Order: sequence, then C-alpha cells, then structure tokens
Amino acid sequence: MVNWLHSKQEERIWTTGHPGEGVVLKQTKGRYVCCPSELQDDDSQFYQSVSSLNVRITSGLRLQVVPSLRELPYCQKHQSAAFIQEEQLLVVWEDDPKRLLERATFIESMLMQRVWGQDPAVPGSNDQKGAFATVTRAGEDDTEVAAEKPRRLVLNQSVLTAATLTLVLSAIGSGWRNIAIELLVDRNWIRMGFLACLFPQIWLALFFFQALVGNFAQLLGPIGQVRENTKYYSGQPPRRLQRDAGTGLPHVTIQMPVYKEGLHAVIEPTIRSVKAAISTYELQGGTANIFVNDDGMQLIPSAQARARQDFYDEHNIGWVARPKHNPKPAEGERKFVRAGKFKKASNMNYALGASIEVEAKMADAHRTDDWNQRNENELYSAVLSEVIQAREGEMWADGNIRVGDYILLIDSDTRVPTDCLLDAVSEMEQSPQVAIIQYASGVMNVTESFFEKGITFFTNLIYTQIQYAVANGDVAPFVGHNAVVRWSAMQDIAYDCPIDKREKFWSEKTVSEDFDMSLRLQTNGYVVRFGAYKDKGFKEGVSLTVYDELARWEKYAYGCNELIFHPLRHWLSKGPFTNLFRRFIFSSMPLPSKVTILAYIGTYYALGSAWILTLMNYFLVGWYNGMVDQYYIDSFKVYFSIVVVFTAMGNVSLAVLRYRIGEKSLIASLWENLTWVPLLVFFLGGVSIHVSQALVCHMFSIEMSWGATAKEVDNVTFFEEIPRVIKKFKWTFLFCIACAAMMVVLATVVHPLWRITSFTPIWSLSCVVVMHFLVPIVLNPNLMLFTW
Repeated sequence: MVNWLHSKQEERIWTTGHPGEGVVLKQTKGRYVCCPSELQDDDSQFYQSVSSLNVRITSGLRLQVVPSLRELPYCQKHQSAAFIQEEQLLVVWEDDPKRLLERATFIESMLMQRVWGQDPAVPGSNDQKGAFATVTRAGEDDTEVAAEKPRRLVLNQSVLTAATLTLVLSAIGSGWRNIAIELLVDRNWIRMGFLACLFPQIWLALFFFQALVGNFAQLLGPIGQVRENTKYYSGQPPRRLQRDAGTGLPHVTIQMPVYKEGLHAVIEPTIRSVKAAISTYELQGGTANIFVNDDGMQLIPSAQARARQDFYDEHNIGWVARPKHNPKPAEGERKFVRAGKFKKASNMNYALGASIEVEAKMADAHRTDDWNQRNENELYSAVLSEVIQAREGEMWADGNIRVGDYILLIDSDTRVPTDCLLDAVSEMEQSPQVAIIQYASGVMNVTESFFEKGITFFTNLIYTQIQYAVANGDVAPFVGHNAVVRWSAMQDIAYDCPIDKREKFWSEKTVSEDFDMSLRLQTNGYVVRFGAYKDKGFKEGVSLTVYDELARWEKYAYGCNELIFHPLRHWLSKGPFTNLFRRFIFSSMPLPSKVTILAYIGTYYALGSAWILTLMNYFLVGWYNGMVDQYYIDSFKVYFSIVVVFTAMGNVSLAVLRYRIGEKSLIASLWENLTWVPLLVFFLGGVSIHVSQALVCHMFSIEMSWGATAKEVDNVTFFEEIPRVIKKFKWTFLFCIACAAMMVVLATVVHPLWRITSFTPIWSLSCVVVMHFLVPIVLNPNLMLFTW
C-alpha cells in the first residue's frame, strides 16, 4: 500500500525528490512504514514528526500553517493536512489509506480554484464514499454576523390547543348533561361520585382529541411555517459565522456516553462520522474535540479495555471511565455508587465533573508572557495526571477532556452530517436565549429484520409529527441525543448533589434526564429549538428487539411518573406532586405547550390503564348490561374511536402531510403507512401491562432498572429464543391464559345468570389478551424466521 501510494505521488508530480517527501503509513500503534525507505533516516525529521503526531483554500475552508515539522504533532489533527512553512511542504494524512489520494486531490483542486478564482468544486453527489468537506457557501452579507432579529411566535398551535380543549370539555360536558337529567328524574346523588373521575378523564382524553384536531390540521391547515424560522423552530439554516469577521469560531465538544457496545461494530463507525464533521469544521476555522464518557471501560475484559484505549489514543479522543457499581464492597474493595436507575445521567455527570476539576486547576496556573501551545499542552497533561492521582485510582482518563462553548450530544450509534457544526454554532451565537437545538433525526438501520424496519417507520412518524407541531408554535422537545447544548446554560441550572457534595448537571433521580433537563432550562427562561434544515442527516439507532422497545416504553412511563408524582409513601410528608412539576405548572412556559406536554405524559397513563379498565368493562357490561349509568362509555366504543382517529384518519392525514411538505409522494406515503399498521396494532395493543408495571413500580417504590439498549443484533436460533421469551414474559403469558380460560368458563360453564356472552365485552378483552400474548412472538424475528 505504501509503495503504491508513493508511486501515485510521483505520477501526479507531488514530489521533487528533496528530503522529507514521501508516504508514511501507520500499521499499528507505534509502528509505521514509509516509502522511500530513506525517509526514515534523512534530516527532514518528517517521519519522526508524523509518528508523533491558516491559509484559506476555498470559500469557507481554511488550512493550517505549521512553522516547521517539529511543530506538526501539536497541530489541529482533524484538518488532516497542514502547510509546513520552513520546509515548504504540504503534509496530508487520512484514517483510510485508500482515501489519502482523494483528500490530497481535493485540497489541490481547492487551491487551484482559489488561485484562478473559479467556483469551488466540491465532490459530487455521486461520490458514494462521501465528501471530505461538503460546505454551504456563505452569502456576501455574512462578513459581520450579529444577533438575529427576534423570531416571530407562531400561534397555530395555540388555536389547535384551544380546539382540543373545546372538544374535551364538550365531551365531558355531554356526559354531565346526562347526569344532570338523571338527577332531575331520580334524585340519586351518589352519581356525584363521578366527580372523582373528572380530572383523570380530562387528562387521559387530551391526547386523543389533540390527535383528532391535528389530523384535520394536517389535511386542511397551513404548512408554509414548516419551511420558515420561528421562535422554537428552524426550517432554514442560519447565516453562517465568518472567521474573517474578527472573532474566532467557538470550540465544540462532541460528548458521547458509551457502555459495553462493540468497538469496531458500533463505536468506530460513529467516531469516523464525527471526525469527518470535525475535519470540516476545522477547515472552516473552528476547533472541536471528542469526549467519550466510557461507562464500560472498567467492566469489560482487560484486552478489550486496552483495545478501546488504543483506539481513543489513535483518534485523539478524550475519555473518562468510572468504576463499577459497588454499593456494598467486599473486604479490600472500594465502595462506589453509580447513581440512578438508568446510569447515563450519572455517567455524564461524573465525566463533566472531572473536566471541571481540570479546568479549575488550569485556571489557577501561572502563565508567562511567552506562553505557547506546547506549554499549554504540557500544563494540561500535568493537571490531568494530578486529578487522576487525586482520585486514587478510581478514575481512568486520558486525552482532551476539556469542554468547549457548545456540546454536541450523541449516542454511540449515531451518524452526523459532514457539515453540521458551523450551522449549529452560528445559530447558537446569534440566539443567546437558545439553550438546546434538537435536530430532526433519521434512522440508521443495522439489520434487515422486519421489526427494526417497523420501529424505523414509527420513529420517522414521530419526528414528522414533532416537526409539524413545533413549526406550528409548540415548544421543541429534547430527546437527549443529536442535539447541541449551550455549556453555559447547563452551568446556570447546575445543582449541588446532597449525597456526594458535587456539582451535577443531569438529574440522577429520574430515568428521563433529558426531559428533566429541558424543563429546568425552560423554567429558567431558556428556549429549546428544533432544527429541521439538515434533512435528517443526523441518524440514530433504534431498538433491534421487542425486548428493548418494551423496556424503552417502560423507562419513559417510569420517568414521566417520577417527574410528576412522589411515590405514595411520601405523599403525607411531601405531597403528591414533585417540586419540578409544580415549577413547570407555574412557569412562564406558554399554556399551549403545557397542555401538549401534559397530553403526552397522559398517553402513558392511558396505555397503562387500558388492560385493567378493559377487564373491569368485561364484568360491568357482561353482567350489568343496560343497568350501567349513562355516563359510562364501554370499552368497545373507545376501541372503535381509537381505530377511526389513529388507525384510519391518522394514517391518511400523515400521508397527506408528508405529500404537502414534499417529503414523499401521496400514494407511496399512504402505502407505507398501511404496510406497518399490523405491526403497530400488535405492539401498541400489547404494551399496556408493561407500561402499567413501570407506573406501579414507581408509585409503590418497587425497584426497577434498565440496561443500555442493544446496538448490535444478537442472532439466535428458534429453539434458543423460546426459553428467552418464556423467561421474560412468563407472567404476561399466565395472565393471558388465565383471562382466556375465564372467558371460556364464563361463556359456557357457569350458571346462565352469570354467563357473559355479549360480543362487545368479549371482543374488547380478547383484543387485549391476544395482543399481549402475541407481541413477544409475532414481533420477534428470531422466532418468525424459524432459523436453526
């Protein structure tokens, strides 16, 4: 490979035969080969500089100038090229040797076009490997970028929310009209007990009527706002900052929490995607670093841990790893608690705490007048070593763990657009009130299974609905990844943990740390914005198995409950509602946004209560049909309403919306929607017990925890999968079998007066039983493919 690259170098006349000209190829850590072989021993020191490893080249791109080869190890390595002033050389490097020539050709092309004044040529769209630096040209008026003008507040969502509340109150009011008539007739005041159901009814009905109103809006309402920039929504990219304007570009830290994911299958592709974005940003004049919060480093075998450390070192990645969870240490062991049921928040807090400790010691250091980057690097290395030693072996860390002005928060299975960082920092700099920009995400599939494709469809559906709602004026959500966060805003809402007396940023008391962060920021006056101008270039992984997807819904339900309610045992001392929820209710957040958030949270209670209400309905309607109060609506009517609003009208309105905003053709979108109806019917119909389990566990302080979502597919045979399904769903299967047997007995065996043979109660409960029983079977590719 090195000989071939050198032959191409000579073929393209990129060498004059002088010392220091040639190709160096890295084999493994610390091992390099070169061509010509004399390069290793000549006086140029090129080989030694590479082994220890700003001129504008086109509009928006710059290339660094290094005084001499001796300074090359201290350059911005993500630029992948540097001019060497003393030796008059251009040094180019690349992770993939097969792309080294492409990068050199790209730089040469940009330089020539800069000299001759032609339009910049960026690698074409047919380049399947992806461009090195795909940029959007800045306009002529971008030389001075000040804070943007206040964006207008769209009130479409306010109108839709008002219509939703009108429908909710009208529906509830019609029920109370029946009660009023009954009271006039028989004076039975016990019916006033229905007042206890009033607020729960309103809460659980909000999302249903919001969906109904939203369906009509997507069919008939305006859609121009989807392509505009408003207070909570960015449909167009911002004016780009220019380094020539006199201010440098902000430093960006890409923060990535990881656990035990595969290094080469999961982490490495993500890092390569991020490095391409960093390379573009550094060519545009900015700086960035990767900060990995590795929660698996001290848990995996030593050989795998060493492989991770070598990989991080090779790619200039800073990382922090904390000890295993050990609340009850054995003799000779050290106690360490990984706080929280879902450890992501405490992992990030631990890593950010280490970074802050380093920054504090760096700030106290004395710097001389002739201080340079090499001195700064040496000081940092000494300070980091001091911080690690102070933790007495508890913390492992290396590389650059300092945090910049902005944090791009990603997961370990993420892909980012090549040119995304400059747009992000430009919008943040122009909008100082914005704390988070949450980007619309596409889905990165890693398998061909029908379940992953179905969850992909559902995820895309959710992001389309979010985009439309936020464009209408709703507050943007924060989903915890593929988002840019203002570091100073996070510091503004930091809190002192009473347990370990350390400053924390992410809540370790809730499994929905992203939702908690969003609420705290907004109640402190910050804005969360949704960015939709990257055409879903950000990509995220989805659940690969039905186990992970059910666990995700359980985690969300648990998190919503702990955001609102204290566990029952604390109601006498603390009251039913949490301080965060009370602050949210009385905050300055727009009322329509509060209603939307409450409607979203209410969906988990509606889903969780579905199975028990249907079971209750089976007995009420089956034994007392015609004697139940007119205020009561039986489960079959609710079932029919859900089918009409969500399954029928929802799919049509979604197809029309995607057609109207130019996302897909009408027929293709409608066909795709109908294709995945069976999968979603089975899944949503069989999720009720699992959601209610999470709600009950929090309310009664029952321990419940979740691990990280699987990022790699686990292919097992049919007969290996059967025991796993039985182990995970044995109680669900027992409930379903018991209910089925009960329905058979009550329909055939018992005394005729106690028999339940009506269609509506049997159908409703049968749907619940069948869906719950079949979810882990029909949505399990390892069973459906019947592999041996």
